[in-house]
Amino acid sequence: MSRPVGRHRARRDTGIGALRRPAVAATAAISTVSVAAAAYSTAASANATVAGTAQAHLVLGAPATTSTALRAANSGVAADGQAQAAAALQAVSARRAADAKSRSAAAKRASAASKLRTAAESSAAAAKKSAAEKAAAEKAAAKKAAEQKAAAAKREQAPSSSRSSSRPPAATFSGSPQAYASSMLPSYGWDQGQMSCLVSLWNRESGWNASATNPSSGAYGIPQSLPGSKMASAGADWRTNPATQIRWGLGYIKATYGSPCGAWGHSQATGWY
Repeated sequence: MSRPVGRHRARRDTGIGALRRPAVAATAAISTVSVAAAAYSTAASANATVAGTAQAHLVLGAPATTSTALRAANSGVAADGQAQAAAALQAVSARRAADAKSRSAAAKRASAASKLRTAAESSAAAAKKSAAEKAAAEKAAAKKAAEQKAAAAKREQAPSSSRSSSRPPAATFSGSPQAYASSMLPSYGWDQGQMSCLVSLWNRESGWNASATNPSSGAYGIPQSLPGSKMASAGADWRTNPATQIRWGLGYIKATYGSPCGAWGHSQATGWY
């Protein structure tokens, strides 16, 4: 078939032709470099991905070993904690036991001190009571002795007429002094049971000797009148007559002690009457 007349056929540019143009050549060069760089980047990325994946696999393979180590470490820590807790509990228990022992010892000491204090107070109270009782007894004895002495002095100062009316009638002495004294007991209201006390009393004082004299005190006669002149109220013959001395002595005993046994008891307790 023939070509149409007057028309030009389109001319196709080849790569070589295009490269002949400066701008097109530069653009092509840049594109080539970009493609190469992209290819290198892709390869590097692929390599990094592979390396990362391998490393990840290595890391992911480690948890089993790491978990075992952690469990061992945790077990050690737990054991140490339990040991420390047990030691602390033991220390607390020991401290509590020591405190209890200390409190018990303190309580025992306090109890012992209290007992000693109570005993001392009781002893002091008993001693004080005993001293008070002794002082009271001594005071009562001194008061009684003073009263008796005053009564005796009053009797000695009374008129002889009143004395003669209160004493038994005078009698001529005959026989032993003890027999005479025994016969006089009923006149003073006493029975013969008092005679043994009277015998013991005047045996100690004079041995029933009408002339007995105490050189240190001046007491005289059977009843040991002090002074002997007191017996003059019973009779002028008081120096030699045992009956006069006995009557005076029995009157003194009745007024002062109530009976010969009362006088004898006092003499035994004090050594005098």
